[in-house]
Amino acid sequence: MEVGDETKQINDINIHKNSVHKILAHSYLFYFIVFLFSLFLDYIFPLKFFENSYVMWIGALFLIFGTFLIFWAQKSSHNFKKEIINKEIFCNGPYCYTRTPTHFGLFLLILGFGMINNALFIIIFSIISFIITKFIFIKKEEEILSLKYGTPYLEYKKSVRF
Repeated sequence: MEVGDETKQINDINIHKNSVHKILAHSYLFYFIVFLFSLFLDYIFPLKFFENSYVMWIGALFLIFGTFLIFWAQKSSHNFKKEIINKEIFCNGPYCYTRTPTHFGLFLLILGFGMINNALFIIIFSIISFIITKFIFIKKEEEILSLKYGTPYLEYKKSVRF
């Protein structure tokens, strides 16, 4: 067995061990736990932030758009063809505009819910959880995808910045 083969096997084991689905599950769980915590804080300390009813309508739009984005991303990800790996294969549906449409949709759902309910803690914690998710979970996911798919994924990453 050559050194290159050994390195490839180690990388394959690491990719399987730290699968993308496991990271996504942890990130969604993180969103859920933070959301529950912010609900609890808003129940204990009901601070109202907005006086204008337009904010509720914007929150409703965020909620609708976030739901649409998540469904669109899920439908698009089922069409992923692993046989032909190139930059264009990653650019499917909302993945042409953002590399993480489900996370962005989840953020919009929680933010919209917080705006509709005028819940300061939900709004603040939705922003915080989005930032933490972006720099911890999504960073790890993209490292695995870069190892797994190589140059085509890196080219896709350059072309879709967000």
